[in-house]
Amino acid sequence: MRFSIFHGLGAPGDLANYNQHMKDAREYAVAAEKYGFWSTWYTEHHFGHEGQELTPNPIMMGVDIAARTSKIRIGQAASIVTFWHPLRLAEDLALLDQLSDGRLEVGVGRGLYGREALNLNPAADPRDQEKNRALFAETMEILQKAWNNEFFSHKGEFYEFPAPGVKWSHPLSPATPDFTENGEITKMAVVPRPLQPELPLWQVIDTPRSIISAAETGVQGIFWLPPVSALKGRFELYREHASKAQGREVPLGEGIALVRDVYVADTMEQAREEFEEAVLNTYKWITHWRGLSNLMEEGEELTDAHKLDFDLLMDRNMLVGTPEFVTEKIHELKREVGLEHMMLWTTHPGLKHEKAMRSLELFSEKVKPHFD
Repeated sequence: MRFSIFHGLGAPGDLANYNQHMKDAREYAVAAEKYGFWSTWYTEHHFGHEGQELTPNPIMMGVDIAARTSKIRIGQAASIVTFWHPLRLAEDLALLDQLSDGRLEVGVGRGLYGREALNLNPAADPRDQEKNRALFAETMEILQKAWNNEFFSHKGEFYEFPAPGVKWSHPLSPATPDFTENGEITKMAVVPRPLQPELPLWQVIDTPRSIISAAETGVQGIFWLPPVSALKGRFELYREHASKAQGREVPLGEGIALVRDVYVADTMEQAREEFEEAVLNTYKWITHWRGLSNLMEEGEELTDAHKLDFDLLMDRNMLVGTPEFVTEKIHELKREVGLEHMMLWTTHPGLKHEKAMRSLELFSEKVKPHFD
């Protein structure tokens, strides 16, 4: 079984110490490699003066970690591709793969917050979901053309590459049919291309439409919030469509990673005391936008009686407690949904760094060996 760390940098009320929080994130990732974790993943969010989501560029975070590690793989959960110019994104991700000696895992998403989309790329406005999906699909098509071809061209609803009408004449770059016609550029190259022959692709998914699309196109899935009973149907839907696309019986859980809020301490009481405030602040932030529906059990309806608190989260999706408790919860996930890959989210904004490091140590010494 693979274990990874998921990191959403945050510093509520402490933005002045951003540099120290960056150093803490770096130390955490280096320790994860020492403990044998498979990969480290960073989010992308913008304009977070509240201090909750403070990683505007997961690719740059990956470059920093790549320079300080040698084995741990480096992913984004996710790069919001609809916010990026596709050629710049293709170049930056390929360069990260080169800088990390082929350790890149490409995680992508469509974006959630209007204040981000409208200020970075109005075409990605999440209020127009169909346009947002079309932009996402076209951007992904461009990325794969750029990475998998020496020269390529593209003409779609949002982008045309190369731009029409560009003349080319240079003695050190003679015009050839590979990229020119009648002295005009007709194809282009992204340099560098990735070191890996094929970059592993991941997408943060949850709805049936996104699950089916990812499975049919060979993109691996990242889930987060639902409890085990609600995950079953999602995992089975992914398996069904991945099996059809690949022409084989894909095992349940293959190609899927699950993010879980994890905190390990010597006692259940200590774990709650140390983790409760930080994790609840995160959920208060995200459920304002997402609501509580993703926390419902299979077949359960959301009602006014459902209130966000620590007990609700513990009953449904968190792994917070002693090593024995957390170990059994992971065994349950393996039994019920065939889980093969878990991303641990411990570093919630507001949690003391030394507490996160101690939890990582306990998990590595007393939980992880049960699954190695």
